[in-house]
Amino acid sequence: MTLKKILSITIISLLFVSCWKDKSPEDLIRLKEKFKSTVSSFEKKKETANKNVNKGLETLNALKRALEDTKNEDKEFAKVYGDWDKVNKRVENLNKEYEDLKSHATNLFGAMETQTNSLSDEKSKKTLLSAIEKARTRYNGTLTNTSKAIEKLRLLHGDAVDVVKALEVAAALNSFDNINDQMKSIEGRVDGIMSELNLAVTESKKLYEKKITELVD
Repeated sequence: MTLKKILSITIISLLFVSCWKDKSPEDLIRLKEKFKSTVSSFEKKKETANKNVNKGLETLNALKRALEDTKNEDKEFAKVYGDWDKVNKRVENLNKEYEDLKSHATNLFGAMETQTNSLSDEKSKKTLLSAIEKARTRYNGTLTNTSKAIEKLRLLHGDAVDVVKALEVAAALNSFDNINDQMKSIEGRVDGIMSELNLAVTESKKLYEKKITELVD
């Protein structure tokens, strides 16, 4: 029997046993579903943050055009400030979801490890523990990159608010050249950040959709 077959049979056995709470106090299926739910929630929060960022950029561009047409109205600034405040709130919500994702992933890996340690077959135990550790290391790398992407969103938000403040001065001077460069920089970073967050969703889905053996190939 090949190593992969042994792993597959063992994992299936673990999941079957986890259905019996008296024999599986960690309840792998429950933790797996909880993690799955958190991944879905994180994905929704990511999409909402993305929509808010793009909406904010649209209103920022609209404000700049209005100012260039000498329509300098306080209410226009107030609207843009409000839109970027919404962006900040969405980023905070995304970060909270990320913390939940990290916590539930830790619980899931811990449960798999605990249940594997209860096996009497030492060979299967050793093989599974090694697979779990490799999967954990890979996923922790994804989580680290996700945290960095969220921080980039925070910085982007701060830069955008700075642009709004700078626009007030630029409007008085009627000089927008430097503002153009700043806005292009902000717009150019959005897709890259969202791509990094998409990787977190993809790797998280792999964790609950595929066997450990497929994760560590």
